[in-house]
Amino acid sequence: MQKRAANVIRAMAEGDINPIVSIHDHGAGGHLNCLSELVETQGGRIYLDKLPIGDPSLSAKEIISNESQERMGLLVKSGDIEGLRRIAEREKAPFYVVGEATGDKELSFIAEDGSKPFDLKLEHLFGSAPKTIMTDTTREQSFSEPREEELSADRFVENLYNVLSLEAVGNKDWLTNKVDRSVTGKVARQQTAGPLQLPLSDLGAVALDYEGRAGIATSIGHAPQVALVDAPAGSRVAIAEALTNLIGAPLKEGLKSVSLSANWMWPCRNDGENARLYAAVEAASDFAKAIGVNIPTGKDSLSMTQKYPGGHKVLSPGTLIVSAAGEVSDVQKIVPQVWNGKGTIYQVDLSFMPGCLGGSALYQTLGKVGAEVPDIANPDYFVKGFEAIQGAMAHGLVQAVHDISAGGVITALVEMMLGNARGGLKVEAPNRPIAKALFAENPGLLLFTTQSEALEQFLDAQGVCYLPVATTTETPTLVIKSQDLDVELGMQDLLDRWSVATDALEKHQTTPENAALRAKNRGRQPLKYHFAEGLSFARPKREEKRSGVTAAIIRDKGTNGEREMAYALYLAGFDVKDVHMTDLMSGRETLEEVQLIVFCGGFSHSDVLGSAKGWAAGFKYNAKARQALDRFYARKDTLSLGICNGCQLMAELGLLYPEHEEKHRMAHNASGKFESAFVSLTIPENNSVFLHSLAGTTMGCWVAHGEGRFDLPYDLSKYHIAAQYAYEEYPANPNGSPAGIAALTSADGRHLAMMPHPERSIFPWQCGYYPEERSDEVTPWFTMFTNAYRWLTK
Repeated sequence: MQKRAANVIRAMAEGDINPIVSIHDHGAGGHLNCLSELVETQGGRIYLDKLPIGDPSLSAKEIISNESQERMGLLVKSGDIEGLRRIAEREKAPFYVVGEATGDKELSFIAEDGSKPFDLKLEHLFGSAPKTIMTDTTREQSFSEPREEELSADRFVENLYNVLSLEAVGNKDWLTNKVDRSVTGKVARQQTAGPLQLPLSDLGAVALDYEGRAGIATSIGHAPQVALVDAPAGSRVAIAEALTNLIGAPLKEGLKSVSLSANWMWPCRNDGENARLYAAVEAASDFAKAIGVNIPTGKDSLSMTQKYPGGHKVLSPGTLIVSAAGEVSDVQKIVPQVWNGKGTIYQVDLSFMPGCLGGSALYQTLGKVGAEVPDIANPDYFVKGFEAIQGAMAHGLVQAVHDISAGGVITALVEMMLGNARGGLKVEAPNRPIAKALFAENPGLLLFTTQSEALEQFLDAQGVCYLPVATTTETPTLVIKSQDLDVELGMQDLLDRWSVATDALEKHQTTPENAALRAKNRGRQPLKYHFAEGLSFARPKREEKRSGVTAAIIRDKGTNGEREMAYALYLAGFDVKDVHMTDLMSGRETLEEVQLIVFCGGFSHSDVLGSAKGWAAGFKYNAKARQALDRFYARKDTLSLGICNGCQLMAELGLLYPEHEEKHRMAHNASGKFESAFVSLTIPENNSVFLHSLAGTTMGCWVAHGEGRFDLPYDLSKYHIAAQYAYEEYPANPNGSPAGIAALTSADGRHLAMMPHPERSIFPWQCGYYPEERSDEVTPWFTMFTNAYRWLTK
């Protein structure tokens, strides 16, 4: 529903004249909040009987204040209503005219009998509300420290393993592997990184268009344990963490490019908590102003208290969650978290204070909070350090970066090492208490460089302090040496320790067999790349004039991969046509002038009754749509492609092998859940118009599906395999298809059904990982689209 509404709004916004005067989402506050803000300067009348109601027993109060989601309120001129209605009907988006703006400075909700259960002047509704006065008492509180022996060098390895096993510190694979991280084709940076695709990224980034340059980067920061000890320090550290997470992106104007959103999660109305919240908000405001970053928005949840019978209460730690967003000059120049090559790692501390263990992950594993917590002692130095590191990156002096936060310096070093499948680290720990040196969570950064001398000279010139902490090695081990410590830990052992929490959680969302396979193969299925000879890696220049070769993207309600597919086809030379199922079902589109049809990915009809079944019904039970499709496939000058949901549709309709009495189907993934991953595919010798020239190539590609397992009723010899997963075992084979099948082609090679998303993998910057040594403008996946264009124009 949300996608349908978004399609309608986008269609109007992209028209020659946008008819939308005002727009507001329907959420907190319900119809009252949404519709009143549309007419807050004029006034208006809303008719209760015109609002979409599922339960006729609802009272007027319930209707006015309900918070039904996935609705948008629009204010348009009366002359534009019919055009809006036609767009909504095409997109199958429910559309209602519920009232009008009046200009009388009053807002009325009018019942069917003419009564007005709500009738207020705007000055009363939007006038200055009286200030809230809150009274609270500041409470003194203290937290104990662990025993000295618990922090000794003798306990270092045990402490490290315990810290890595914390859910807040460790591997988040259980969370990232079940959400679509590639949809739109504009995702330039998501959670996973490196050849092992571990969730190591500090930031996310999306390109503003498919040119892949300008974009937006986003990150998050929070410090609940620090705030437990010192609420103002918690605010400053949360902001600092969000910004140090964001620093790897080339911000267009440095910190001036960044805006923050503050989400306050606090157990208010408990003794001392209102006072702590006030101090935390004031500190966030002062610190943001001091470093020149604005906080224009936010939200709050101020009832973070759980009450039990008998009067017992549990208070959630007061927490500020900071979301940072910044304009990026070039998403292709984001510095990764994974290092490659021989070099040195430097620590840059931005807190301007000694290392503190209070509120740290180490103390949490020891059952303590601590008294001394990190803070930002000098905001000016924080800004200086931030801008200096951005400058060093712009000069190419930093090849990898990682923030220092949960787990401290040692955890950041471990994570940088885990992402690299080809080497390890040698750490020279400072000759001071090992726990503070390696587990303190003072805000800062680790910088990997292959140009140590040049980086040191640059930071010296900027007045920024640094400390070399590690050098890379060729063996997959972590070696740590200091006055009191000499240990060597294997990469696979560290990876397993770092994944303890995710392995436990994974067992609750998949089968025991698949959970065991994911754990067994972690770190053992690196992405493979091998390029066949004769491929082009140059981005073509598309002429603006029409080519005369038309590709139609066919979509239905719930599909979501049409835009990235349209761009791939356009760049390959096609004139691209957007065809909704309503166009085919109404007869507005017959496909007679179309040479290629593409069924794109998504979740048509929300996969109700199974993937693509609702979409297929549109062809099976509508004569006009079925006739258009049958005539298209009867022609010998046509091609077709089904991706993901489109692949499922082609199976449901039997379009690949009409000669088979029993059609193959797309079954649920063997894991029993949705899978999102960037995995390696191998292209075997094949007769596909799209993929034949890629035979012998192995490369990464995005997958995002819940029903992607090819269930074949006949022997494999009856099918024409066009692509296979490079590993047959899960999770690199994400759905459990036999022989790792990822794509099938028809006997004549003109029709291809494929579960992965090549249209989201045509540029190196879209890929979860692409070999660093290459400078390709496009990936080999783009070849499949140019192959189709050449076949149709030969």
